[in-house]
Formats: sequence, structure tokens, C-alpha cells
Amino acid sequence: MAAETVDSAAAAAQRPGSVRVHVRAALRRAAPALALFAAVRCAGVLCTALWAWRTGRHPRNLLGATWDSNWYLGVARYGYGSPSPHHMWPPDHLADLAFFPLYPGLIRGVSSVLPVGALHAGLLIAWTASAVAAWGIFAVGAHLYGRRAGTFLVVLWALLPHAVIESLSYTEPLLTALAAWALYALLTDRPLWAGALAVLAGLARPNGLAVAAAVMVAAAVQTWRRREHRPGRPLLGRARPLWPYWAAALIAPVGWLGYVLWVGARTGAGPRGYFRVQEIWGSRFDFGRDTLRSVKRLFLHNEPLVQHMAAAVLAVSILLLVLLVLDRPPLPLLAYTAVLVVMALGGTGYFPSKPRFLLPAFPLLVPAAVALARARPRSVVLATGSLAVLSLGYGVYLLAMAPLPL
Repeated sequence: MAAETVDSAAAAAQRPGSVRVHVRAALRRAAPALALFAAVRCAGVLCTALWAWRTGRHPRNLLGATWDSNWYLGVARYGYGSPSPHHMWPPDHLADLAFFPLYPGLIRGVSSVLPVGALHAGLLIAWTASAVAAWGIFAVGAHLYGRRAGTFLVVLWALLPHAVIESLSYTEPLLTALAAWALYALLTDRPLWAGALAVLAGLARPNGLAVAAAVMVAAAVQTWRRREHRPGRPLLGRARPLWPYWAAALIAPVGWLGYVLWVGARTGAGPRGYFRVQEIWGSRFDFGRDTLRSVKRLFLHNEPLVQHMAAAVLAVSILLLVLLVLDRPPLPLLAYTAVLVVMALGGTGYFPSKPRFLLPAFPLLVPAAVALARARPRSVVLATGSLAVLSLGYGVYLLAMAPLPL
């Protein structure tokens, strides 16, 4: 699968004073994918709203004040160290330090500028981030595999079993938006932009470290290619300076490291303070032993549907990662995806949340998107229709009926 040799959006950006033209051209190119994404997510919100009204709940609260959303809202309103929201577990004054600061900071900023409360600000940011993420996913897919494959990549991301998260006040859409555009910046030789976005990704979620890993791998790849170049042998394309890549690699983990060290200072436990906070939630890295125990329990006990679905999503993710490796994508893309998968599989804690942790790993969907781009229309309708039924139905179940938190 050859990548597109000419990226019209990138070409437009090279002309002086063409930033506005570039953005408009990129939006026009992505418009079909974004329209399909909006249609799917609006259908999901409508299904959730109908079920909420049927059960006497307000859709706004179901979408904007559910489980982890309450923790982010608490940090946005009162800062770190406030009491657990609604007496939620764990009742520890350090528990909210496990939630990274970018999203609650944005909520506080938006609610102070616009005449909306924190709950509405959180939904506004999350929905905007989802749309920006879909645009970035299309940009990556179209750049590497063509416009049709990029569109299907967005559609598949919108139709994941846990895609309801894309409509909630959670941080996965924000991380996905930052990661997608950071990867696109690397693919189009804009390492400093990628480094800056990696800093923000590291402030958004713990697994935002995967974006920094992609930037570091890109710097290593560029250095390797430069060393492999023999004198007298022309480089493919014009020579690129290495310093922007290494500057990006140096700043990329600053957001994640800065917050981890701040938590350590806040707790008085030094560099291990953040990891002690994670242990309050039962979260640590054990190289997958807890994941294997959770899968084993599925065969020995009568576990709820969310447990079985989580195991199925993890199994499919491993298969998709193998297919992605065989497809030989750019190494930064592969590094980003592999780090997310390893962190999801190797971490302990709440097993049903692991599919949510994999939501930003959109490159896993590349093999399926490319296959759909080549498939017959009848096969495309059957596949996407089946996924839509599963995604919308399971999304309502997760949010309104599941006995376990997201």
C-alpha cells in the first residue's frame, strides 16, 4: 500500500500566508469522514438520551457526570485534594491526584470565560475533542493509505464497542486528538509541533506517554537514516536537520514527567509519590499477570457482560496489532500503538476499563480500514451496519444498565 505522494493540504501550507487556505482545504477533504462521524455519534447520544428519559434520568447528567467525569469536575471546581465526589471510592484525599490536570484545567478555563457551568464546559470540550480527533485520524489515514481508507478509519473508530466514551466527559477523546495530530505532524516532517502536542498529551492522561514515545522513535529513525547515508550517495528528498527531532524528543515527555514529579512533591513521597497514588486505585504495572487472572475468572465464574466484552476487545486488539506490524507502518505510529497496548494489557486495576484505555489506539484499526476501502459496497454496508448495531446498543448498556463503572 503506497502512501499518497502528494498531500494537497501540506502543499497548500507551504505557500506564504496560506494557513487559512490550508485549514479550509483540509476540512473540505475531511468533510465526508467528519459528517459520518457526527452522524454516528449523534445517533449514540440520541439512543442514550432516549434511554435516560425512559428511566427518569437527565441525559446531560448521564453524559457529563458519570463515574470518572465526577472526579474531573471536582478537580475543575475545587482543585486537587477535595473530598471524593458523591462519596465515591476511594475516600482518600490523595485519590484525585491520579487524574491528570489538562482536562479539568480546560473545564475551569472554559467555564470562567463562557456563561456555562463546569458540567456543560466538560461536555463541550469532550465533544470538540472528539471531532478534532476524528479529523486527525482521517489526516493520518488519508496521508498513509488514501482518502477512502482514512474515511473508514474514522468510521471504525466511531463504531467501536466502547465508542460511547467519545460522547462523555472523559479524557480519551482529548488524548486521541492530541495524539492523532502529533502523529500527523511527525508523518509530515513537523517534529516541533509533534513535541509540543506530546507535552500536552502527557498532561492529559497517564498513557499520554505513548505520544512521547512516538516522538522519540521518530528522532531515532531520522538519526539512523542519516548515519546510514553514505558520502556521495544522494539522500531521498532534501536533507532535513536533525536538531528539531531531538529537540522534540527532549520536550515530549516534559508534561508527563512534570505532573508525576509535582504529585510526588504534593504527597511528600518524592518521585514515587505518583505511583503510590495509583496504588490507592489498585493500579500498577505487573506485566499482564492481573489481566491473565481476570481472563481466567471468566471461565471459572459467572461474570457480567462487561467483563466478557473487555476480554474480547483485548483479544481482538492483540490480533490487530499483529496485523499492523505485518503491514509495516511508519515506526512512530507503531511505537505509539504498541505502548498503548502494552500499558493496557500490563497494568493492574479495573479490568472492564481496559478497552477504554485502548480507545486512543486508533492505528489498530488501520488493517480493517484498508480492507473496507477495497471491499465491495455490499460487504461494507453489512460490516458497518453490524458494527453500528453493536456499538449503539452496547453503548447504552454500558452507560445506563451495566452494573460496573466505565
